[in-house]
Amino acid sequence: MTLSQLPEIQITRNLRSTRLRLRIDGQQIKLTAPVFCTQRQIQNFIQQSEGWIIKTWQAQQQRVESIERILPSEIQLFDRSTAIQTQYNTQKQNYIYDDVQNVLTVSTRQPEIYLKQFVIEYAKQVLPLYLKAVSEQIGLNYQQCKIRQPKTRWGSCSAKHDIMLNSGIVLFQESVVRYLCVHELAHTRHFDHSARFWALVQQFDPNHKIHRQLLKNTPLPYWWNES
Repeated sequence: MTLSQLPEIQITRNLRSTRLRLRIDGQQIKLTAPVFCTQRQIQNFIQQSEGWIIKTWQAQQQRVESIERILPSEIQLFDRSTAIQTQYNTQKQNYIYDDVQNVLTVSTRQPEIYLKQFVIEYAKQVLPLYLKAVSEQIGLNYQQCKIRQPKTRWGSCSAKHDIMLNSGIVLFQESVVRYLCVHELAHTRHFDHSARFWALVQQFDPNHKIHRQLLKNTPLPYWWNES
């Protein structure tokens, strides 16, 4: 692992600080620097601390993983005001979803796999409709919408203006889902990541930088990645 594989280090200058200080805070790496520090001094400090940063980051992620490797008691999806309560039972069906009671009952045979299965099916139902609504709202058209589960991409837009969305996006808050839709729809005008592309994204999502960082730095639950 290298520093380039970790989240971007957030640098803050503080009038009260007398020395450079690094800390790992959840999914963020933060550096506090005195106001008189030059950029070169900061970069040298980061390079010298690379071993500590990587070691501390890995240790914390292992602690988080050991705590969070528990089957969830609820699942929050982007378009629902309340979380879906999840229960686990010995049953023939992989899962049973009661939309009225807002309860998902999952078989204990392979619960991680069936949780992901439910989310994928849910995404296939709601994401195409959501993308269509965003498209109509901002006036950028596309051809088809496909919902898939690629491991390295959240979305894509083809030269024919077919858009793919990763089903796992439904596990994020709505503002992040909307950003992803705006991002891919903007590619129907600019098939690159040029300044004009980002200006168009900015037009329809003024907070796109925040949403992009959330999408980049927020990990999905363990059962999504392993099943």
